[in-house]
Amino acid sequence: MFTQPKIQSIYTDGACTGNPGPGGWGVVVYFSDGSIHEMGDASSHTTNNKMEMQAAIAALEFLQTSQQVQPITLYTDSEYLINCVTKWVKGWKNKGWKKSDGKPVQNQDLLETLDQLNSEQVKWQYVRGHSGNIGNERCDVIARTYASGKTPSLQQLSSTNFYKTLPITNETNVAKVADSDESSRITNQNTHQVTTSAPQITVMEPSTGLATTATDEKSLEMRVLQLRNLVETLRIADEISEKGYLITSSELADLMDVHASAVTSRGDQWRWRNWIVSRVRREGNQILWELERGDRVGGEEK
Repeated sequence: MFTQPKIQSIYTDGACTGNPGPGGWGVVVYFSDGSIHEMGDASSHTTNNKMEMQAAIAALEFLQTSQQVQPITLYTDSEYLINCVTKWVKGWKNKGWKKSDGKPVQNQDLLETLDQLNSEQVKWQYVRGHSGNIGNERCDVIARTYASGKTPSLQQLSSTNFYKTLPITNETNVAKVADSDESSRITNQNTHQVTTSAPQITVMEPSTGLATTATDEKSLEMRVLQLRNLVETLRIADEISEKGYLITSSELADLMDVHASAVTSRGDQWRWRNWIVSRVRREGNQILWELERGDRVGGEEK
């Protein structure tokens, strides 16, 4: 007998450079058997709120496709998104999609789609961004990678035939999956997502030992994933340093994965990992910073 994994929780996030500007969104789906399904995509000109909404739409569409009836929790670091879906949308519909000041509601098309997909099955839960939450951090990485014009490696772990129920399209614009079996790739419509399926498992009886093993494997996978994300962050910092790019306090905070105040409160020059961070000048309301490798002298490594 083949079992379909139960969706336990879904994390969503959106990102935008410039706001408006290039953007991206990311979704991470966690299953009861330890499987993970990730999705994401990019937009050349968008806003942060649109990307947050698009991520939630993709998550709800995935839930709908799964035909799961059990409730799930959807985590997002956008309080605006949660308020739109759970509080404000009803009033906006009653007023003909007008706000209290009479002005039209922005992103009406996305909000209408969210309202149609949302149900009592979904519990919307706020999670503070950049606070060490693995699901939120991973969504942020996916979204920001797409926003930067790159394609991240999307994690796919499955022990069942679940994804065979999903729509299948030609394999175009598909993100590479680390350590995946190329012969078992399945793509879903309208998003960059890939699924790998391990050999089918016949479930006889519930086993505590199997559950523990799945949890341990998931924990290991998360640790490896975090290391991969760290390496990508360090590579970006190295490129910024080598090419002499100047970055703002908010951009530097995103790179370091800290709150912006943690950058501006450190003074004019300080060290972060392999780099010396120096304040260059102020442009408008932003401070510009420069990164210089602190472990090299005269262009050579110490």
